[in-house]
Amino acid sequence: MSVTHNGKTYQLVMFDLDDTLAPSKTPMSDEMVDLFRELLADSMGCIISGGQYGQFQSQVLDRLGEFPDRGNLHLMPTNGTRYIRWSGSDWETVYAEDLSEDQKSRAMSVVEEGARSLGLWEEKTWGPILEDRGSQVTFSALGQAAPVDAKAAWDPDGRKKESLRVYAAERLSDLEVRSGGSTSVDITAKGIDKAYGARRLMEIVGLNLDDILFFGDRLDEGGNDRPVADLGIDSIHVHGWEDTYAQLGAIVRR
Repeated sequence: MSVTHNGKTYQLVMFDLDDTLAPSKTPMSDEMVDLFRELLADSMGCIISGGQYGQFQSQVLDRLGEFPDRGNLHLMPTNGTRYIRWSGSDWETVYAEDLSEDQKSRAMSVVEEGARSLGLWEEKTWGPILEDRGSQVTFSALGQAAPVDAKAAWDPDGRKKESLRVYAAERLSDLEVRSGGSTSVDITAKGIDKAYGARRLMEIVGLNLDDILFFGDRLDEGGNDRPVADLGIDSIHVHGWEDTYAQLGAIVRR
């Protein structure tokens, strides 16, 4: 089972989630659901994103429903710090690289301190700004449930988020600090990023770098998709789910 792109064959297609397969915190569209099912009938697929598992459920699994090729789908929430796959009867956790309580406490303290000192701590939010995701601490400037248009308007050029990422990275040298979604900064254990998740998946499934094609919207320096490309995996930089849909459709429906 495989797909072909630019004359090269891939056994697995890997994706970021927010702003790659769907708008931030939003379920996949009907069109993307149909295309994604077609992909999984032809090859393996993997979603690796900063969101926690509950986000994967509401944005992807609830939309896909029951279909015969669930065994071809691999889920890696919180930037690959967790790996979940279909057991034949349920979705099972294969591993989880959780942060220690000290690491989570320091990460939350530093990122809040940084946001306040840089003038990025918002008083009007949609849900909590800081979230403990077990294997990841996430800062979301406008809260986890902020509407897409508000998030898009908050930091259109990414400078606010990057200034906070640099601030936190300088003070949390033992942790990994990456820009996440449109308003978020993700903090994981050192060396535990999307490249780590990709390497672990290759080991478990038995794939090589050349077997994987990756779609992501944050392949810029400091972005949480960048480690996948730096690892040597062929990567396609997309700008929103519509771009992914067009480029993936050209591969799957050739």
